[in-house]
Amino acid sequence: MKVLRVLKKLVTLELHWQIFIALGLGLVAGMTAGTDGSFFGAFTFYSVFDFLGVLFLRALKMIIVPLITSSIITGVTGVGRSGSLGRMGGKTFVYYISTSLIAILTGLMLVNLLTPGIDSHGHPVKDKLGLTANTSAIEDDLGDQGAGSLVDIFKRMIPINPVHSAANGDILPIIFFCLLFGYFVTQLPDKHRDSLDTFWQAVFDVMMRITDFVMKFAPIGVFGLIAKIVATTGFDVFRPLAVYFFCVLGALIIHFGISLPLILRFVGKVNPWRHYRAMAPALLTAFSTSSSSATLPLTMECAEKNAGVSNRVVSFVLPLGATVNMDGTALYECVAAMFIAQAYGIHLTFSQQMIVVITALLASVGAAGIPSAGLVMITIILKAVGLPLEGVALILAVDRPLDMCRTMVNVFSDSCGTVVIARSEGETELLVDRMRK
Repeated sequence: MKVLRVLKKLVTLELHWQIFIALGLGLVAGMTAGTDGSFFGAFTFYSVFDFLGVLFLRALKMIIVPLITSSIITGVTGVGRSGSLGRMGGKTFVYYISTSLIAILTGLMLVNLLTPGIDSHGHPVKDKLGLTANTSAIEDDLGDQGAGSLVDIFKRMIPINPVHSAANGDILPIIFFCLLFGYFVTQLPDKHRDSLDTFWQAVFDVMMRITDFVMKFAPIGVFGLIAKIVATTGFDVFRPLAVYFFCVLGALIIHFGISLPLILRFVGKVNPWRHYRAMAPALLTAFSTSSSSATLPLTMECAEKNAGVSNRVVSFVLPLGATVNMDGTALYECVAAMFIAQAYGIHLTFSQQMIVVITALLASVGAAGIPSAGLVMITIILKAVGLPLEGVALILAVDRPLDMCRTMVNVFSDSCGTVVIARSEGETELLVDRMRK
């Protein structure tokens, strides 16, 4: 009975606590069982760990294409439905794309500088991380994915056959096609637009339910993947993960503490420190909840009452930002993809790194409102570049604290956008007068 009560309590815990517990149990199980431990000689525990991990990864692959298709189309049609594709909408999109690109390039610069996937002796950490995919086969796939000049990236963005791209998991042309499709849905007469809008919203709702269902099994998948890795490598796995963790954290700090304040100073023409003060309640809430959507009401209140931005700008820019602007998450996904490539000992060419950048940028615009967006976006970018998904469990192991930090960056970028757009709309009483009262 006590065991049943404990299991019942575990099931009712929030998902991130379940994953933490699964991570701990996976460590213990992997160290205890090793690669040779067996159950009465019938099967090895290692094979069970592998089975659980493979099932979880296959479930993630299953949801990628329909999820990003429906989410991007509904996101773009939602913007068009609100009538927000005018002058202010154009400014807002330029701001969001610019800051997301700056964030991604910051992460790319730091991960190339620190090389968390390479140990102190200059060797890839593939073996320490327990990655088993064949490096030569990956390089062959990468040759197909990213060969050629930067022009080839834009060629690949235009699908010859969108259905064929979807069937082969070629993510970049799918994202482009869905953005285009969603935009032109907004140009249809009301009757047809409403029909398509209802259809894709229904598909998106179904895919969110399937995503929630798959994520309920994330603790089991993480347990299997971590136990398998630890059984093979021991605790050496956590050394490169620590370097990766601080690489992401450092890039987030640079964007949060340098890039966005410079935009506030020179574009928004306001004092960044006063903006930090004005948005402090929203930033702390974002950090604790890891949800920009849940923080949105408080973010709007802080931007309007503390920062002095008009309701007209706040009510447009912030809800849109909570849907399509994910600076911190896009940065995180870029670093994660580069880390996994380095761990395999694979040097991504300039054009291949640009695929990572463009995919992270497009995915951040189109798929920001998805539950468990960070995990789904990792799989999108890895698939776009041609890297295997077996490193996802390692990313999950340190995901929760990074999720809190990147959500705070996401919300702060949204709030900076309100100030910048308000300034461009001629508003002058921003921050200074309100913060003195």
